[in-house]
Amino acid sequence: MGIVRLSISMSLDGYVAGPDQGLEQPLGAGGEKLHEWAVATRTFRALHGGEGGETGVDDERAAAILGGVGATIMGRNMFGPVRGPWAEPAWSGWWGDEPPYRSPVFVLTHHPRAPLTLGRTTFHFVTDGIEAALERARAAAGDADVSIGGGAATARQYLRAGLVDEVELHVAPVLLGAGERLLEDLGDGARDLEAAGIVSSPAAAHVRLARGAA
Repeated sequence: MGIVRLSISMSLDGYVAGPDQGLEQPLGAGGEKLHEWAVATRTFRALHGGEGGETGVDDERAAAILGGVGATIMGRNMFGPVRGPWAEPAWSGWWGDEPPYRSPVFVLTHHPRAPLTLGRTTFHFVTDGIEAALERARAAAGDADVSIGGGAATARQYLRAGLVDEVELHVAPVLLGAGERLLEDLGDGARDLEAAGIVSSPAAAHVRLARGAA
């Protein structure tokens, strides 16, 4: 069985999304800056059908994020900005006809919905909590890893419950001043995550924490 891992970009002041998230700016005001390190890489461009891109530390970390993942868990806010019961036309995510996941994705929600298949990705909508979603994701992933895709509230729930084995924070040299924080109200669930490595480039510092790393 693989591990449960969280990989997420964060500002220097601790935000993983800026304020005022919505259709026009899904990552909030200034939130795109958190991901500039990844967007510039060869791995990211190849994933989205492009060419070129930078190699080096950032590209290595981008490839590591994608490698070995057999299923992903995300919150409804990451899937889309809609709230309440699903309405027609049903929201189908930010990613178009070929989302970048290409393996099962389990979306936490309070409102039932039939699975949605787009290209090589099927989204399953889970209404019975984080542990049920993780059980289904592990079954789907087999020997591969489960990725906690975000957003901040979903990531905090899994960290607080002590269900994440490895965290990689991609700290961008950006100050957002407001938005969605990641590292707060974690209780005891994250206390045994210990430093397991750090590499950096001018675009980001990549800090890895793992359970029982020492």
